[in-house]
Amino acid sequence: MKATGIVRRIDDLGRVVIPKEIRRTLKIREGDPLEIYTNASGEVIFKKYSPIGELSEFASTYAETLSKTSGRPVCITDKDNVIAVYGVPKKELAEKKVSPELEQLITERTSFVMKPGQIKRCEIADGTDKYLAGVVMPIISEGDPVGSVIMLDDGNSEIREIDEKLAESAAGFLGKQMEI
Repeated sequence: MKATGIVRRIDDLGRVVIPKEIRRTLKIREGDPLEIYTNASGEVIFKKYSPIGELSEFASTYAETLSKTSGRPVCITDKDNVIAVYGVPKKELAEKKVSPELEQLITERTSFVMKPGQIKRCEIADGTDKYLAGVVMPIISEGDPVGSVIMLDDGNSEIREIDEKLAESAAGFLGKQMEI
């Protein structure tokens, strides 16, 4: 754990303000859920809560099934990180930060489908253009964007309408699973 040198007091309602610099660095936005942990030495730890992260084992199985069905590599993300990967080496994408383009698609609830000859590309992980999205479908749970289902552009074949429908179905299903 790293000390920041910032000290805050708890107000009369039990609230504490997380400094703007820390919120900006960790991409904590107004309304984001935080999980609270304590330990035996009296530390209180706030951690960004990821509903999809809670389903990581399930998401991994779903990514594998979707990849085998579609014949394309698949990623499942929350709003910040890649949660599950199948069809490409996990070490290259798993737990990596999502790219700004992908984060924007998720936040704006916008799907993305790569068309033949299209110049605009969507990187999956921040800082790497090795893997590009062929299809991105945002996962919506209880009205909020929480992540995405991505079918990767393998460069060998065009994105088919069935790929788009499979990703849309997967995103809808995962969104419903988080509401249960």
